[in-house]
Amino acid sequence: MIKKILLALLIVLLSLGIYYREVLTYGFLQAKGQLGILMHVRDIDDLLKDKTFPDSLKARIRLIQEIKKFGVDSLGLEPSQNYTTFYDQQGKPLIWLITASGRYEVKPYRWHFPIVGTFPYKGYFDSTRAVAEEQQLIARGMDTDIGEVSAWSTLGYLRDPILSSMLKRKDGSLANLILHELTHGTLFVKNNLELNENLASFVGDQGAIRFLKHKYGPDSEQLRIYEYSKKYNDAYSRHMLRGAGRLDSLYKTFGADLSPDKRKDSLKMNMITDIMTGLDTLLSGKRTLTNKNRRPEGKLPNNAYFISYLTYKSKQDAFKKEFETKFGGNLKSYLGYLKGKYPSM
Repeated sequence: MIKKILLALLIVLLSLGIYYREVLTYGFLQAKGQLGILMHVRDIDDLLKDKTFPDSLKARIRLIQEIKKFGVDSLGLEPSQNYTTFYDQQGKPLIWLITASGRYEVKPYRWHFPIVGTFPYKGYFDSTRAVAEEQQLIARGMDTDIGEVSAWSTLGYLRDPILSSMLKRKDGSLANLILHELTHGTLFVKNNLELNENLASFVGDQGAIRFLKHKYGPDSEQLRIYEYSKKYNDAYSRHMLRGAGRLDSLYKTFGADLSPDKRKDSLKMNMITDIMTGLDTLLSGKRTLTNKNRRPEGKLPNNAYFISYLTYKSKQDAFKKEFETKFGGNLKSYLGYLKGKYPSM
């Protein structure tokens, strides 16, 4: 009887292994990539004592420590061991992120992973594997976009290191990035990436403004630079969101048949061309941002390019309205309310 039970259990385990082979392989590669980084990190305390490490970079690391402390003390983000180690990328990117969408829809293709949930993107530590998966998606008739990632969060499972590329950022951009990732470690709702990324973007943005005012003052050059950049980035994002809406409306006129069609392709590309051309005059009728400056790799994008704006920026106005009207612009109170409203994984 025991032998039969063990045999049945073995069959079940083998069957699950076959069924989830792709997921298990991907999980192994992710673990290998993470461990490869963790095995080569240096503790920040040791690094700051190292006389051979440039003082200018030590100052940037101390700034990250200040940003993290501000996030915990002033914004209510959860304390963690993140950013207590340093990893030197040696000028190389670490992760390549793939997003995908249907040929005639601005809707993210989703990858499903046990325990952690569903994601509208997939990351690889190996660019070759990332490109291989992208080619498989293209072969299935999907639009794809692939790019490098500047940071990520392991949601508290591991100690996320300071990456050497972070130290090159301007103060406001650095504060935004750190507070964005710390928000993920504070509140992360399973299977709702659009909410998670929009919230982290909102907290990162608003938190960066408050940090710069706190450290440098309301009339500082650092704050002026950040708000100037934010003005144009926000305008660009709003333009892309409007563009995504226009494309969605166009695709609805195509009906249920989503098979490749030259007429549909022509209408699609004409509209994307019009959207990108519209970047030439974004603010106040003045030439401020050209499609040459912001078009991905100088090419005309496809549906997948618009997905990131839906994932990261589509809920900013809703968050801002609730934040201002119900909480009087108190970011710590608002974040506390959200932590109670949404069950975090």
